[in-house]
Amino acid sequence: MACMSKGDWYSPVQFWRSGPSPGSLYSFPGVLTAENTRFSQRSQAPITTGTSVLGIAFDGGVAIAADVLCSYGSLARFRDCPRVMHVNDNIILGAGGDYADYQYLKDVIEQKILEEECLNDGFSLKPKALHCWLTRVMYNRRSKLDPFWNSFIVGGLQDNEPFLGTVDKLGTAYVDHHIATGYGAYMALPLMREAVEKNPNMTQKEAQKLLIKCLQVLYYRDARSYPKFQIATLTKEGVTVEGPLTLDQNWEVAHMVRDGV
Repeated sequence: MACMSKGDWYSPVQFWRSGPSPGSLYSFPGVLTAENTRFSQRSQAPITTGTSVLGIAFDGGVAIAADVLCSYGSLARFRDCPRVMHVNDNIILGAGGDYADYQYLKDVIEQKILEEECLNDGFSLKPKALHCWLTRVMYNRRSKLDPFWNSFIVGGLQDNEPFLGTVDKLGTAYVDHHIATGYGAYMALPLMREAVEKNPNMTQKEAQKLLIKCLQVLYYRDARSYPKFQIATLTKEGVTVEGPLTLDQNWEVAHMVRDGV
C-alpha cells in the first residue's frame, strides 16, 4: 500500500471520500433536496376570505349566522358565498377565513355524512364528535406548516343539550354558549356577553334578534362585512337555514356623512 504524504492526512477527501466539498451540502440517498426534486409552495396567506361568524346557544337549540361576502384581498368581490352549512339533523356549522379551504372541508364532511347514511345503523354524527375531528384536522395541517386558513363554529344538540364549539387554523378549540370569530371577537362578542348575562335563558327569537343586531354592528364597523347574511337554527324540531336576508340600515349614525359623500 502506498504511503500517504503528511498533507493527505489533513485533506477532506481522505477523511470523507464521498463527502461534499468544503462549504457545500451532502446529498444523502433518498433525501429530497433542491437538486433532485421540486419543492412545493405552501400557501402563506389566505386569498379569498369571509369575515366573522357568530354563534349562540339558547334554550333548546343553537343558532349560527354569517354574511355571504367573500373578499379578494380588500375587494368585495364575491357576494353570494354561503358560509353556513347544514351538516345533519344534529349539527350546523359556520366558517370564516379562506373560502377554498372551507369548500374542501365541506366536501370531506359531506362525504362522511353520506358514508354514515349508507351504513344505515341508526347512528349519526354528533356535534362533539365533529368538533373533535376538526381540531385534529386543523392541528395536523398546522403541524405540516400548511394550515387550513379557517375558523369554524360547530353547533348542535348533544343528548338534547345545546352544544357550541369553535376551532381555528392552529387547532385551538374551546366550547362556550356564545362565540364569535374574526373581527366579531372584538366587536360582537362583548354585546353577546352582555345580553346573555341579562337574559341567560334566551328564546329562539331573542337569540336570532341578538345575532342580527351583532351583524348590523359589524356591517357598520367591519370593512369586510356585507348587509346580506344567512342564519341557521337547530332545535329539536329540526334545522332551518334562512337567507340570504338583508340587514336593516340606518346611516343617520354617520354624522360626518353629508349629501351622500
